[in-house]
Amino acid sequence: MKQTHKGTLIAVVAIAMLTAACAKKKVAAVPPTPPTPTANAAPVRSTPAPARSAVARPPASASTPAPHYPPPATRARIDQLLARIEDAYFDYDKAALRPDALKALEADSTELRDILKDYPDYKLTVEGHCDERGSAEYNIALGEKRAEAAKSYLVGVGIPSAQLNVVSYGKEHPICDEHDETCWQRNRRIHIVAAAQSH
Repeated sequence: MKQTHKGTLIAVVAIAMLTAACAKKKVAAVPPTPPTPTANAAPVRSTPAPARSAVARPPASASTPAPHYPPPATRARIDQLLARIEDAYFDYDKAALRPDALKALEADSTELRDILKDYPDYKLTVEGHCDERGSAEYNIALGEKRAEAAKSYLVGVGIPSAQLNVVSYGKEHPICDEHDETCWQRNRRIHIVAAAQSH
């Protein structure tokens, strides 16, 4: 009987220990319940993240890069200058700038240079043209030489080479259709225009 009582006692103690161990696991697994707000308690407010505009920034003049394209008023002035710079004309089968061609290019090129230096992405195109005589291939090459001669002059004045494109139209875009020397002289020319802008 003593042994049975002892066995029962051991069994009860073992069950109690197992129950206690299981109860601890359950207690640890259950999250605590949040406190119930009282009527007098002030509502908890989350602090909003600081706005991005509140971040200190350097002055606009120090961080804002210079514009790469001129504003509309400046573009209008460039167009006026280009309209006033007369076409430079060439002798038959020649690409050298004549004195009258140099004078035509000189007229407003310095003001144009002063404007363009502030807008490095703004470009001009120097077009080379020829009269109707000669093959299309020959006149394309001659028109390019004429445009390059004018570009070299403008670079010499101070306009950056990177802002001057060159294109030759050969005899494809005449401004005069008569078949005489007076008309041919008008077609042997360079013409400067604002390049198509990509912005």
